[in-house]
Amino acid sequence: MQLLEKMVSARRPSSFQQLKILIFLFIFYNLKVSFGLDTLSTGRPLYENEILISKVGKFELGFFSPGSSNNSYVGIWYNYKYIQDREIVWVANRETPIRKNSNPRLVLDADGSLIIFSDLNETIWALNISAGLSSVPKKGIIHDGGNFVLSDERTVIWQSFDYPTDTWLPGGKLGIDGSLINKEQQLTSWKDWDDPAPGNFSVGIDPGKSPELFMWMNQSQIVWRSGAWKGNTFDNFPSSLSNGLMYFSHFTSNQSNYFTLNISTSTTFRYTITYDGELRQWKGKLAEGSLWEVLSSYPSDTCNMFGLCGPNSFCKNKSSPPCICYKGFEPRFMEEWQSANWSGGCISTKPLQCFNEFNPVSGISMPINSRSLNLESSQICESACLGNCSCTAYAYNGGRCSLWSDDLLGSRVTDNSQEDLFVRSSEGRLARDKSKSKDSNIPIAVFIAIPLLIIVSLTCLFWRIWSKKHMKQEVGESNEDLLYLNLEISGTQYTDSNDIDADSTLGREKKVFNLPQFSFSSITAATNNFSPENKLGEGGFGPVYKVMFQGKLFDGNLVAVKRLSKRSGQGLEELRNETVLIAKLQHINLVRILGCCIDQDEKILIYEYMPNKSLDCFIFDPSKQVLLDWSKRVQIIEGIAQGLLYLHQHSRLRIVHRDLKASNILLDHEMIPKISDFGMARIFGGLQANTNRIMGTYGYMSPEYAMEGLFSIKSDVFAFGVLLLEILRGKKSTGFYHSDCLSLLGYAWELWRTDRALELIDSTLELPTSFLTLRYIHVGLLCVQESPADRPTMCDVLAMFGNELFKLVSPKRPAFTSGGSVSSGIDKAGHCSVDNILTVSVMDGR
Repeated sequence: MQLLEKMVSARRPSSFQQLKILIFLFIFYNLKVSFGLDTLSTGRPLYENEILISKVGKFELGFFSPGSSNNSYVGIWYNYKYIQDREIVWVANRETPIRKNSNPRLVLDADGSLIIFSDLNETIWALNISAGLSSVPKKGIIHDGGNFVLSDERTVIWQSFDYPTDTWLPGGKLGIDGSLINKEQQLTSWKDWDDPAPGNFSVGIDPGKSPELFMWMNQSQIVWRSGAWKGNTFDNFPSSLSNGLMYFSHFTSNQSNYFTLNISTSTTFRYTITYDGELRQWKGKLAEGSLWEVLSSYPSDTCNMFGLCGPNSFCKNKSSPPCICYKGFEPRFMEEWQSANWSGGCISTKPLQCFNEFNPVSGISMPINSRSLNLESSQICESACLGNCSCTAYAYNGGRCSLWSDDLLGSRVTDNSQEDLFVRSSEGRLARDKSKSKDSNIPIAVFIAIPLLIIVSLTCLFWRIWSKKHMKQEVGESNEDLLYLNLEISGTQYTDSNDIDADSTLGREKKVFNLPQFSFSSITAATNNFSPENKLGEGGFGPVYKVMFQGKLFDGNLVAVKRLSKRSGQGLEELRNETVLIAKLQHINLVRILGCCIDQDEKILIYEYMPNKSLDCFIFDPSKQVLLDWSKRVQIIEGIAQGLLYLHQHSRLRIVHRDLKASNILLDHEMIPKISDFGMARIFGGLQANTNRIMGTYGYMSPEYAMEGLFSIKSDVFAFGVLLLEILRGKKSTGFYHSDCLSLLGYAWELWRTDRALELIDSTLELPTSFLTLRYIHVGLLCVQESPADRPTMCDVLAMFGNELFKLVSPKRPAFTSGGSVSSGIDKAGHCSVDNILTVSVMDGR
């Protein structure tokens, strides 16, 4: 007996050993333990610390908590052993989250219900699968395609693919399947990045429209469409990869209309709808350590935004404006159209009549809401539309005749169009009649054109000679006294920009320009012989002085006098630019010129006085930065954008400023910005021009202009982007930021790339809680991209500011941030070394 007690005592663990056993059991219990199986059976619940793994191991099903959320859910995700990012592809209880510390379990009940219970047997979520069915599911299996299937061991009774959340997996359906209890399959975004509850955006098929995919906001407003299905492709949405590894299939019947995503490779693809409204295509190679790659996202560009252009128009990317009315139509609200709000669309120039015929439009996607008929030929299709007075357009493709009876909405220029759209137009018959008689009119046209061409050539020659001899008469013949300048009427006699002919140049206006010319002696008297006490500052043109009028007539009004410096590299050409351009371009965001003086070597301009001087006096002065709160900075940014939009588009002639910078933005008494200094501006007729004389300011010059002398409206867009970032940051674009010695563009890019973009904003600002704060930084980075083709137009910029549905593409690395550019011309002392042909003005305010 004593020997037995000794043996038992020897086998009893010590206190230390007991502690180790308890620690092991605690860790083991709290680890997420896998069944080692892919099946959920009746009578065997799935607990919070357990998971199901598909047969090959690609997918897992279990409980998860997204992000920093305290709630948990039942969902399906990719096994991290196959792909590094654990992406949730399906959520069961997205509307009924599981409370923290409730110890939930997932149960397949004997009556066929799938239920989530808490530790108090409280039902958190339930799915009555067997209701109305003859069979009851006995097990649930997670498949290697990510589909969770409930069956009675012979037939599929329910599957997660029929109830998608925010992810479309290969093998899954989007659309309408009449054979299912859940007839409609849609993707619905999460409410937020860490909240799987249904969000604001959804993707699916509209039962009342042609077979295509739509994205809605709040289940009602269309924000994107794939374009109509053409049998193997969509109009606006790639239906396959170039190597055929991924493709869509379409199935249609009396009750069903859906698309299936298919793959034929070990590489997998999926689509997700994000909480902020992007449909993203992902590619992932199922191998240990691999990551997901975004192949594309939609809406992907300006014209991907559904309804951007309103009815009876179509959208063309990289066009200015991007919205174009059909022939015979004009903008419904012209003022809104010119302010980059095209949602009102277009309206027929004349009321449409039954006898109006059609104008063909090629290379565009078809509008929505068509009615289809099976007809034998395009002629019969045309007759069907022509015989119906309410028919507005038709299209014919391979036996299918599409007819429209309302406004035409949602078209865009596309490379995938396989058919022409014929739009009923008040000019349709006229266009056809003209084409019939065109051949017979050729001899008459030639007979008239030859002598007319000779007359025009001679007239241009004589006009050129005359204009050179009468330079002074163009800018004013009188020598008025500056002290008697009447500010109330000055500047009102100029011709509007609409009178400028698109074929004119600075020396060939349609009307002689009557700008007041003042005597040099009166200007000398008004400025007290250009006294330093009246000096406001100095720029590339020369010093600027203020003049105050005394007495009852002028009531203490001020004007600014800019005098060409003897040391200035500018001269008569720059003065001519300012006198002709600024005076004719009347806009609230352009400075107003009141007169000039040309007296031997003296060249002087008189402007309206800006009491708050220039923008650089505020944003680069720490003591004055506090005067520019967020709303004032936004007002200034958008005012500059409106001024540039007017120069680039609404002045009829495209005008490139070429020297946009903070010191050339003047501020009136209400802090309204006004673009000034048009000495380097150019009238611009094409897409791009070249100059041998490069003039501008380092830090604001676009790479193509600084390196090759090529300029366009995108050169001004680049300078605007730099200026926008300066206004947000409150510092100059040149200089050094932190230890990396980056320019402002490089600093902004590094913050954007590391998801810290809001750190760019001036720390003294109180920011609003809206999407716009980050959006302004995003737009600024889009404007300063290396390639001009990647930069938006000012028309696009204003649309990005004012429309939260306008989806922004991801910016590429800005210019001058990766070496091998103009930035290499900066020495360690911060000086700029340039070639002889490059004139670079300093950054300091004048």
